Amino acid sequence: MTLQGILLDVDGTLILSNDAHANAWVEAFGAFGYSIAYDQVRPLIGMGGDQILPMLVPGLSDEEGDGKKISAHRKAIIVERVGAMLSPTKGARQLVEKLQQDDYSIVVASSATQAELDILLEAADVKDLLNDMPTTSSDDAEASKPAPDLVNAALKRGGFEPNQVVMLGDSPYDVAAANTAGVEVIMFRCGGFNDSELEGAIAIYDDPADLLAHYDRSPLGTKTLKLVEQ
Repeated sequence: MTLQGILLDVDGTLILSNDAHANAWVEAFGAFGYSIAYDQVRPLIGMGGDQILPMLVPGLSDEEGDGKKISAHRKAIIVERVGAMLSPTKGARQLVEKLQQDDYSIVVASSATQAELDILLEAADVKDLLNDMPTTSSDDAEASKPAPDLVNAALKRGGFEPNQVVMLGDSPYDVAAANTAGVEVIMFRCGGFNDSELEGAIAIYDDPADLLAHYDRSPLGTKTLKLVEQ
């Protein structure tokens, strides 16, 4: 089956934001009296807040009480203070341009809220390229990554079957969500996870620039789910 589309993660994939998200969680928990260390949060980045909150403090929910307040505070930190100052991953814009040149249909598939997503795409210097592309955010899924809901929503939004696309991401939760939905994944190390944590990907590259350097031999260059040996 010829590849037709790309499901595109944002945090850690197009923008160096994972550390900032972890710090925002620490600050938000602290604002409501919860002592959560950075090292507790950082391995969970890539999940949505609905997953992170109860993992760190059992019983908290992003729909009520302190959990809802913490989630809102974290979002405000990203939207109002931190997001616009973040930097793109190496080669992020060039990769999106190459995918468009190769006539791939792109669906943005992010666990961020829509308000965060707008800020992050702008900071990643790709918002103008993706303005007309369909997007899915945490607003479109009952449960966020590693649940497959977001990937299924992206498939539906793009009108794809799972074997017609590949997902580009950076976290173990991208791998889990995509594979559960029957979608293969290409992973980037720039999100801060090691290769053993990204097991299940069909290929792993340092960052978008590294993928571009090996593009012709990659599944994107061959438009199949096979990696051409060098």
